[in-house]
Amino acid sequence: MDSLRPRFARMKKILVYFLVFVVGVMDAQSPITMEIPMRDGKMLAGDLYLPSATSRFPTLFVFTPYGKFFYSLNGLPLGIDKIADSDYAIVIVDWRCRFASLSACATGSTNGEDGYDVIEWIAEQPWSNGKVGMYGPSALGNVQFQTAREQPPSLVACVPEVAAPHFSYDQYYQGGILKLASVQTLDLLFGFVGPIVNSPYFNFFWEIAENGSMYPERIDIPMLLVGGWFDHNVDQLVRFTDTLYSSSQEMVRDQHRTLIGPWVHGGAGQANVGSAVQGDLFFPEAEGFNTEFALEFFNYHLREQDNGWNNRARITYFQMGEDAWVESVSWPPSAAERQHYFLHSDMGIRKEPPPETGAHVSFTYNPEDPSPTVGGKTLNLSLVQGPLDQRELVEARDDALIFSTEALSENLAVVGKIDVKLFVSSNRPDTDFAVRITDVYPDGRSILLLDDIQRMRFRNGFTTRDTAFMEPDEVYNITLTLDDIAHTFGPGHRLRLIITSSNYPQYNRNMNTGGQMHPDGNMDTLVHALVARNSVFMESQAASALILPILSNPTVYVFNHSTQILNVSPNPARDQISISGLPKERVTMQLHDARGMHIGSISTAGFDEENIDISFLPKGLYVLQVVSKSSYYLAKFMVY
Repeated sequence: MDSLRPRFARMKKILVYFLVFVVGVMDAQSPITMEIPMRDGKMLAGDLYLPSATSRFPTLFVFTPYGKFFYSLNGLPLGIDKIADSDYAIVIVDWRCRFASLSACATGSTNGEDGYDVIEWIAEQPWSNGKVGMYGPSALGNVQFQTAREQPPSLVACVPEVAAPHFSYDQYYQGGILKLASVQTLDLLFGFVGPIVNSPYFNFFWEIAENGSMYPERIDIPMLLVGGWFDHNVDQLVRFTDTLYSSSQEMVRDQHRTLIGPWVHGGAGQANVGSAVQGDLFFPEAEGFNTEFALEFFNYHLREQDNGWNNRARITYFQMGEDAWVESVSWPPSAAERQHYFLHSDMGIRKEPPPETGAHVSFTYNPEDPSPTVGGKTLNLSLVQGPLDQRELVEARDDALIFSTEALSENLAVVGKIDVKLFVSSNRPDTDFAVRITDVYPDGRSILLLDDIQRMRFRNGFTTRDTAFMEPDEVYNITLTLDDIAHTFGPGHRLRLIITSSNYPQYNRNMNTGGQMHPDGNMDTLVHALVARNSVFMESQAASALILPILSNPTVYVFNHSTQILNVSPNPARDQISISGLPKERVTMQLHDARGMHIGSISTAGFDEENIDISFLPKGLYVLQVVSKSSYYLAKFMVY
């Protein structure tokens, strides 16, 4: 009994943390409690929600470390209000060593193997039609990747939300800096953070972790990856999207889809995946869209519903600022062009390079009074996630450099990764440079979109061999590559860059001494901290700049809920195809190959039927996107 006390104590902490999800009690659902046998003889605890005792159903399987009881209190997944009206049976199971499955603790087992056993057990039940799909966010999404790796025969499709399987160095060390607030949360929930904190440099531990958590070749089922622009996993999600399309088993490579909305990770505060309110912004067009999309995906793969899902483009994303859902066959869209916007000594941001002067601006950084975290991609009960106004708590301090464009006269659509190229110096051997990108509204609100940070000792890389300290007042060039985003800065708005040397407690503070980063294994310790005088340069030979991925005509890809499918004949074809069903208005056609590579575009006045020469195309599958002012059309054809 004594050996279980630490586990019960951790369960209590986790329960307290995740009670924030329970915002209201819905009509109680009455599950059937089950014990599910594992290969080692242990039993996992599960709840079955069954629409009818006289029929067989495809099953949605949720595998959770946070307590299956939450679903009976707070409502079933995917917006299912009444199980009796559902087309699916739902099975929710606690992980080993967690909540109702606490007694199943055993060494040598893995969540992926347990997921396999649950799925095959489901397929054998009299209420099951043998088809199983997995669903859930965050840790509930990560376990889907682990289960899919085991290739259970009855697993048909997965929808992991705000999750990515890759256990990588940069997931926990942004620019070489520990993501303090998030790691503290992981310590509370799972306890396994010692190796992370004790490995601040990229080493053998990270090599093994990264190699062991990237396994696209083992994925043999279609996946719908759901992410959020304000989620800390979005970079890993985009990376894994590309990897699935190129390296998962060939029979399913063309069946994966990705949805990215204006959403936070969730788990702390009001905002979550699919909610309209996100920080200080409101996105009614995105509310519940993840659920709508997931159900369409499951209906196609689990119920074999002919709903046109297979005609969806690979990527569907939300263009913030225009509040529009957009489809693309690749990310970022091939039409995006990278443009330089330079910092100037008058604190402006302009396309013109700065003049040839020794211009620079300086500020002080005191580790004992760091610039505070206000919103962003956080994961901690003490921090609010998402797009928040930076004026009062960040910009009003004297340790922030604030650069802004003039009020824009037309849309500035940013789609992809922003690079922040800085020329910097310090009077200390080591310090940090933190950046935040905001959208300044005409009413003055400065709403956070992105942030990043770089520890100067890691400017050349993240191994101990790469470490290099700074010489006093010597100028160094660093580039911070921010996460992907799709956001349009509208007319009257300004794009703003805030530069500080801290963003605390989201990131660990730099003591400016060049000493040990985590003394005695402590995540957040100040030892002999020094105040630093840091500078940013803007001159012709040291031109600090933003490099923005600009989409000059983002409405080309505008997506509506009723995508129309065009008729292509002949199909397959060799020399020419005929496209019928076009609107009688000017349209733009964009041709892409099966990998999403842009081949070419044409614009036509629009006729009921259009003949297109394809004699120059090699054999393969192609996608034609046709966009008019009023509609979006899609066609697929094969060249033989």
